[in-house]
Amino acid sequence: MSKTVLKACFLLLLSAVILINSGCSKTQNLTFTSEYQAVFLDNGQAFFGKLENAGSAYPMLKDVYYVQSQVNKETNQATSILIKRGKEWHGPDVMYINSKHIVLIEPVSPDSRVAQLIEEAKKASPPGQIAK
Repeated sequence: MSKTVLKACFLLLLSAVILINSGCSKTQNLTFTSEYQAVFLDNGQAFFGKLENAGSAYPMLKDVYYVQSQVNKETNQATSILIKRGKEWHGPDVMYINSKHIVLIEPVSPDSRVAQLIEEAKKASPPGQIAK
């Protein structure tokens, strides 16, 4: 190959790398109209909370809730419970989520069952579990 062809290939490759890197490093400023958002992760977990910096590498989720299922051993009936995060032993008050593991972010409608349960949890004397 001639030096001119090699230079052209090098410049083309360099341009492609710069374009790819510039596209990967851009963050989007996502805004939400709802108070709470549902964040679904690639491991099947879902969290509900107030999402900040959604376009960053590690968005922050505040006022976090999650659903836990329990099965009554006598009746085999499953119930779902909304749990306020923070009652764990380490008492977390926020979550920083690796954006690479976020599959989907959706608004939580104010009239949804999740929003109703969050409001009930806020009103409960010791916040924590609210049965479905």
